Amino acid sequence: MKNKNSVFHSFLIVFIVALGGFLMGFDASVISGVVEFIGPQFELTKIQLGWAVSCLTLTATLAMIISGPVSDKTGRKKVLKYAALLYFVSAVFSAFAPNFISLVIARMIGGLGVGASLIIAPMYIAEIAPPALRGRMVSFNQLNIVIGISVAFFTNYLILRLGKSDALWTKSLMIREYNWRWMLGLEALPAILYYVFLFVVPESPRWLVMKGFEKKAVGILSGMSNKDQALKECKEIKASITVKDKKEKIRFTELFKPAMKLVLTIGIVIAILQQITGINAVFFYAPMIFKQTGIGTDASFVQAIIVGLTNLLFTVLAILFVDRFGRKPLLAIGVSGIVICMFLLAYSFNTATYELSSQSLLKLSENSDLAGIMQLQGQTFANDIDFKDALVQVLGERVAGEYQGEIIARAISINPWLVLIGIIGFVASFAISLGPVMWILFSELFPNRLRGLAISLAGFVNSAISFTVQLLFPWELANIGNAGTFLIYGIFGLAGLIFILLYLPETKGKSLEELEKILIK
Repeated sequence: MKNKNSVFHSFLIVFIVALGGFLMGFDASVISGVVEFIGPQFELTKIQLGWAVSCLTLTATLAMIISGPVSDKTGRKKVLKYAALLYFVSAVFSAFAPNFISLVIARMIGGLGVGASLIIAPMYIAEIAPPALRGRMVSFNQLNIVIGISVAFFTNYLILRLGKSDALWTKSLMIREYNWRWMLGLEALPAILYYVFLFVVPESPRWLVMKGFEKKAVGILSGMSNKDQALKECKEIKASITVKDKKEKIRFTELFKPAMKLVLTIGIVIAILQQITGINAVFFYAPMIFKQTGIGTDASFVQAIIVGLTNLLFTVLAILFVDRFGRKPLLAIGVSGIVICMFLLAYSFNTATYELSSQSLLKLSENSDLAGIMQLQGQTFANDIDFKDALVQVLGERVAGEYQGEIIARAISINPWLVLIGIIGFVASFAISLGPVMWILFSELFPNRLRGLAISLAGFVNSAISFTVQLLFPWELANIGNAGTFLIYGIFGLAGLIFILLYLPETKGKSLEELEKILIK
């Protein structure tokens, strides 16, 4: 039987390891507060701005592919320590990046840490957790990712507020002048703490058995339960490894045999749907989206915090409800919400108008760079594309790009509450459905023999779509407009909803073997 000390010990180890999930969520989302400032400073095109955001996903995908085999050779704990150092190096280099190329390289270094921790942290937790607590403990890593996203939104806002403070210490640290550098550099603190804490974490007992260190494995497992249970688990691990070693090598081409057609199609469609509805565009560009409603910089960062908290709350609800209501109902409800909210956002921006009042024109024209803005007096624009084009004509591309956010905020006439409801509703719908349920489906849909290979393929497709969405979002806003961009996401969501209703089976309550008989023809 487990005692209270062993349960506490287990949760303490899992808490430390799951900090990798926190860092992953923080590192991925902290860029949301940075994009507004690096664009003008480095004079970036829309694609370059998208690249600054999406480059992390590119190297994260590479790290996801190689971190598993590397951890089999060197150990799970060592790879997690490498990831912590990569987070630290990325944070410091990002904060001091002198130009765009340096910033991209620093972000890509962080992406290696993101990919490694995304794969190895839950793997380690699953391998060390007692069977009765495994589900909750593995879910804790996903919860930490969401917490990391929320904290990134909050610290971005906090740094923005501190930059406006008259306190001497904020001025001496030049927080106002280097606000985006502080946003990126702040991650160095939790990264180095994570590295230090990992020294008290034991190696994965499964990896120790794989390498022949059975006595060490038994000692670690005994701390999680008791000696007899530890010996039993160690014996089962050894037997499982022996069976695995005897299995014939699985070929990648087996995934594309006719029998796998239905299940692979479902997996790939869900992998694409999770990203192509725009979740990372919202997470990574939230302040930019909100600022275009005219609410101002501070309010846009506050609303980004609300987005993060909404994501956290509904992720918890998904963990509580997924085994009660089932996978298909949650997906159907969640994707329906995504479609409705995206259409609401498209409608809100489509009905917006843009006109600079005399007072706004006089205020803006006080800036010598914006003297040409007076040419727009008395003009009303029906959409953001025409208004942005007019700004370029009267101000020039560089000046228009630098002051575009401030000018749009003064000119736009829109209902900001509709936009806030649309964004929060979208995030809530995603967090209770596609966010966590996709990974649960992946673990259930694919047959035992091909599961690892199939999940790797689906995960790769998911990352590729995520990279593309992040890269293109600033370009889409500039060339298609807010309304058109959200309309496209909504249409993709509607197509995905129809697919779910027609083809996705319910997997709740069925054994993996039962599902294999149903899905593999």
